[in-house]
Order: sequence, then structure tokens, then C-alpha cells
Amino acid sequence: MAGVEIRDVVKYFGDTKILHGVSVDVADGEFAVLVGPSGCGKSTLLRMIAGLEEINGGTISIGGREVNRMPPKERDIAMVFQNYALYPHMTVFDNMAFSLKLAKVSRSEIAKKVARAAEILGLQQLLERYPRQLSGGQRQRVAMGRAIVRDPQVFLFDEPLSNLDAKLRVQMRVEIRALHQTLKSTSIYVTHDQIEAMTMADKIVVMRDGYIQQVGAPLELYDWPVNVFVAGFLGSPAMNFLSVTALDGGGATRVRLATGDVLTLPFVARASPGQSLLLGLRPECSRLDTAGDGVAVEVLVIEPTGADTVLVCRVDAKEINVVLRERTTLRVGDRVKWAPDLAHVHLFDENSGQRVPDSRRDN
Repeated sequence: MAGVEIRDVVKYFGDTKILHGVSVDVADGEFAVLVGPSGCGKSTLLRMIAGLEEINGGTISIGGREVNRMPPKERDIAMVFQNYALYPHMTVFDNMAFSLKLAKVSRSEIAKKVARAAEILGLQQLLERYPRQLSGGQRQRVAMGRAIVRDPQVFLFDEPLSNLDAKLRVQMRVEIRALHQTLKSTSIYVTHDQIEAMTMADKIVVMRDGYIQQVGAPLELYDWPVNVFVAGFLGSPAMNFLSVTALDGGGATRVRLATGDVLTLPFVARASPGQSLLLGLRPECSRLDTAGDGVAVEVLVIEPTGADTVLVCRVDAKEINVVLRERTTLRVGDRVKWAPDLAHVHLFDENSGQRVPDSRRDN
């Protein structure tokens, strides 16, 4: 296997700049997920790694070799596509063996490689079937098997689960992750689904409008987002944001909500008195009480999901989500007190969207 190094990569479509000097490293054996909304450039970047799109600037290296002008077949990569891309007139065995036949690999070696991939993916009983006789999940396994038999340096996945139903997507997430742990392969996976990114990645690369916003381990990005976009993109339900004004808090930081309520935070943030901020808080980091201290809110929607209950509440003119782990007797229209866990609050500059450094992490 081999690592992938991307340095200052630029891409234009006509006069439109799609990627703006993207740089990121994927270590040997690492599972990296490129995630972001549609149009952010993640699939374009993956196709450039594969050699399916031309690079207009910068360099891409695989295993220490620059591959900018190298054709796809010489890059020693294997790609799994969203639409499976199976040959309908070929059996599962022949689909998986096709690239090996083109490379003039011996019949015995082809049989050995296909058998190994079929065993890893649970396809032993399906080798004589045709794609039309398979379910969506089975077709995706065949597509992965076709990649495995090539024993590439790098696996590339372009939204491979987007055509599957919700239950099958969960199952296939587990299978792809287990496959990576078995093969110890360098993998780069593209998705717009932040749940896939959080559950599968060693490293997440969050992209927006052709720029990388943040790179790091899933929980690192979840717990310490660098800006409002990352904070709001990762997590379901999304992080809550409320406009606040910084006050002079001395040994702590006090902020005032639009409701007039003042919160005293158990850390010091580098904000100036009077600065307009956004207070960010994950939905699971608060509670609701019918009495006691807290910010007055009104319950608008109650969504029981089984293990959790999601409540949508109104604070002044803003809506926030609160996730309760326990059952609740609250009803729509109830007026209660919202008690945020202030130790888990994040502050962002309202104008730039960047996180305000604080004493918990930025000493």
C-alpha cells in the first residue's frame, strides 16, 4: 500500500475555479473520508487522484511518485463507483476477473484472487449469477470485489452507498469498514453523508466551495470545530447557534442572549466586550426543566426516536434542538427552562464564522 500526498491542487472547469489550492495527506493504510455538500469539489478531487480529471495546478503523489500526467491504469488504484459499473452480460466471477484477464494474469492466479475476494465479501455462492440476479447490496459487494482482486495501492470510493436504502447503507458501512481493517489498505472515500464520515473515517476532510475547512479525526472535528460551517455540518441533529454579545467577565466569560439572559461560562474566551458572537451547543448537551434556573423556551415539536427524544424549542425568535436520552412527559406548547451545559459551549465570531480561542484548548 502507499500514502497519497495532495499539494496545492487547483482545478478549473472553463473559467470557473472548482478547487482552490487543496492540500492534504492520506497516510499509508489510512481510511480518509472527503465530506461536504454537493458541489464542494470532493468528487472532482477523487477523480483527479484516479486520473479521470486533469489537474490544472499543484501535484498529486501516490507512494512517493508524482502521478499528475500518469494515465489511470498506471497509478495502481482501484475505484468503486456509485452506480456499481458492472458488465450486465458477465457473471459475478467474470466481472471480478475482468481486469486480471486484461492484464494477462494466469487462470490459476485469477481463480485464486477471485476466490479470496469472494470469501472476504461473502460472494462464494453468487459467482455464477449475473448482475440482474443480485440485490443492490450484492452488486456493491461485487464492485468492491473487482477492486480487491487488483490488490491496488489505494482504494477510491465515490459515494458507493448513495443508491442503497437506509438499512442496507448501515450494513454496508460496517462491511466496508471491516474490509478496510482486513486489508489494511489506504482508502479515500467520498460522501455527502456526515454520518458515514463520522462512523467510517480515521480522518475526515471537510470541504466547502473548493476549500478544505478542517482535517482531523471524527471526534476531534465534532468536539472542536474550527468554524460555524464544520460545527453545523457534522452532527445530527445539527449544532444549535444563538446570537450573543460578549460581556466583560473578568475570570470567566459572560455572554448575553437576545432574551436578556446572561450566561457565565466556565472558561475564558478571547472575545472583546461588546463583540457579536454565535454561541454553539450540541443538542445533547443541555436539559429541560419545568422549574428552576435556565432560559425560558417553548416546546414546538417532539420527535421520539426510541432511544432518544428530539425536542424542537423556541428561544425568543430562534429554534433549537434538544436531545433527551430519557423519556419525557413534556407536550407541545409547554413552556420550560432550557439549561445548557456551559462546559460544552463553543463561541464563534458572528462576522467571520471562526471559532473564538478559549482557555480550554488554546492556552
